[in-house]
Amino acid sequence: MKNIYTFALLLSALFGFAQPPANYYNNATGSGFALKTQLKTIITNGHIDQGYGSLWNAYGTIDRDSNIGYEDDNSIVDIYSEIPNGTDPYTFTFQTNQCGSYSNEGDCYNREHLVPQAYFENVQINPMKNDPFHVMPTDGKVNGVRDNFPFGVVNNASFTSANGSKKGSNLNSGYSAGYSSTVFEPIDEFKGDIARSLLYFATRYEDLMANFYTSASVQSKDMFDGSTNQVFSPTFLNILLTWNILDPISIKETQRNNAIYAYQGNRNPYIDNNDYITAIWGLPLGISTAEFNKSVSVFPNPSSNNKINIQSGMTIDEIDLFNLNGQLILHINKPVFNNATYTLDNLKQGFYLLKIASNKQFITKKVIVN
Repeated sequence: MKNIYTFALLLSALFGFAQPPANYYNNATGSGFALKTQLKTIITNGHIDQGYGSLWNAYGTIDRDSNIGYEDDNSIVDIYSEIPNGTDPYTFTFQTNQCGSYSNEGDCYNREHLVPQAYFENVQINPMKNDPFHVMPTDGKVNGVRDNFPFGVVNNASFTSANGSKKGSNLNSGYSAGYSSTVFEPIDEFKGDIARSLLYFATRYEDLMANFYTSASVQSKDMFDGSTNQVFSPTFLNILLTWNILDPISIKETQRNNAIYAYQGNRNPYIDNNDYITAIWGLPLGISTAEFNKSVSVFPNPSSNNKINIQSGMTIDEIDLFNLNGQLILHINKPVFNNATYTLDNLKQGFYLLKIASNKQFITKKVIVN
């Protein structure tokens, strides 16, 4: 996953990406849940509901495997079958493979509501039903298996899709502690995508969340707490916040955000500025050192241009650079990351140890500058 993201960052540096319009987030000046309400106003203004049927055509623009670091075969990107670092078990062609009926995995793709339609349909069906920020193209069979189950961390799988997405009992420990019933777990590559989609939903439809919860079917409401502020129950909020950190924003998400803005006139603020998530909901609990290590990438390594980039979805407190004799060469306190990346430059040739600290945890990585 991180190799793909590193490649994506290099591409973004070369070619650049569209940014939000000037002043788009000027009124996002608060903190906590007040900030969420400000973002809700911003992303509601300009949102033009294009209808449910239009999603099929929208997917042809916003969900194609084209220049995002995957196979680049122009197929529909299905989060339940895509294998980012290898060959997909099957592919879906735009328009040709839309569901109708299906019996097996790989038959066709349909429209997956990451927030189950059963959660909101008894209160208000539109525009939630039609919003591609949380309605993604996915394999019909796997979509059916996921059903209305919440997203979580599977302990014992009763079903595994061709790309490794799973359904089964939730791992009632670590960052997913507090729930033991059935959940659905996507592969690592798409956990952050799903987290940021659900947090978008909680923001865009903030004023309706309490009514949704009151009227929703039992299974579809397990992720939620009935509030308009926090929105998610503690276990599932922690899962989403953790996934947001462990799977940082990818080129796929950035391009998708821009394409949806062109399609319906609003954006996902948590893709444009991931710091909003921490400013509103805070940091997740229970991230292990191993998980912290997975969330940090250092590239290029070895480096031939006297600089290295540090990429992380977590808030980094300190960066220390040592030579192999243990001498401290550089210390940065509270480094300011730009698009989840911090650059160390003007480095001399040699071998270094890079110590990165966050929330009283630290990891050390070997770095070579040629």
